[in-house]
Amino acid sequence: MTTEKQKMIAGEMYLPGDAELVRDRARSQTLQRQYNATIVSDTEDRKTILDQWLGSRGSGCALRTPFYTDYGYNVHLGADVFFNYGCVLLDVCDIRIGDKTQIGPLVQILTADHPRAPHQRDAGLEFGQPIEIGRNVWIGGGAIILPGVTVGDDAVIGAGAVVTRSVSAEVTVAGNPARPLVPRAQTA
Repeated sequence: MTTEKQKMIAGEMYLPGDAELVRDRARSQTLQRQYNATIVSDTEDRKTILDQWLGSRGSGCALRTPFYTDYGYNVHLGADVFFNYGCVLLDVCDIRIGDKTQIGPLVQILTADHPRAPHQRDAGLEFGQPIEIGRNVWIGGGAIILPGVTVGDDAVIGAGAVVTRSVSAEVTVAGNPARPLVPRAQTA
């Protein structure tokens, strides 16, 4: 028998009011409150909380507070990932972020989605799509990454961009919706 949690993680329609998911969100909120009460010099406390909260993380990760997730266990960070203040990760599906990626303040990474059909929304159903962000990506402040997006290695997401489609490696995008920027001519 498939549980609502299994359906959620698989990206299928699920009921978010399921008792197990409610408990999981409460657990995440407890850890989030503990983490958000720390300061940068609370290094060991932060590591302990992150190890309980997140699905996985590499060494050298730095997450400035406040930092928010739905569940935490679907967040997987490579080594030396940096999050600036006020980031929100709605992780109903996996969020995977590669080594040395830097994420500006108030960035939202949103795997959560809602059905387009009104009868499904009326029934309380939701679903999600995973997000993958490559290695050495730079995401500017206030950017929003929408469900199902993949961002390639070494890409740049401009501040305030709304990323609705996948971004290839080494491409810079900006705007709403985010579109590739044409590189300026190099000057000597």
